[in-house]
Amino acid sequence: MTGIAKFEKVSIEQFTEGWNNCFGSTDIDKIKKTYESIKLPKRATAGSAGYDFYSTLDFELKPNETIMIPTGIRTKIDNSWVLCLYPRSGLGFKFRLQLNNTVGIIDSDYYNSDNEGHIFIKITNDTNTGKTVSLKQGDAFAQGIFVQYGITVDDDATGVRNGGFGSTGK
Repeated sequence: MTGIAKFEKVSIEQFTEGWNNCFGSTDIDKIKKTYESIKLPKRATAGSAGYDFYSTLDFELKPNETIMIPTGIRTKIDNSWVLCLYPRSGLGFKFRLQLNNTVGIIDSDYYNSDNEGHIFIKITNDTNTGKTVSLKQGDAFAQGIFVQYGITVDDDATGVRNGGFGSTGK
């Protein structure tokens, strides 16, 4: 197989901004400690398609609760590839844990955005059995799969991305 991407941490400044946007102002020492503990996504086995994304905090989601998690991760992806994000299969099966946008799409040009391509993952416990999801910092909760895509022969896209949700429709 050929490598087509590389995971990196965003800067501590970008992670701090993202963290504070999600959870309000937090003690900088706590943020630095959290930042230092960020694990880059990894595959669990040689046959795994998905790269596990790890929680940056301990959290509990009761039925119908939502949380947005700043991962501290960005990815540099070759052109004609995309990173698709999904909940980990076991969490989806046991708890109906779902991504709020159903599938997260990380385009190759997101890497150069003003927010350094910081990947956030927003999840909801959509249980229909009343189960609460509890995860610890460092637990895998989502997975990313790289997929190659094509374009039409008459494609004429020339826009330049600067941002995440909705940035290409402005």
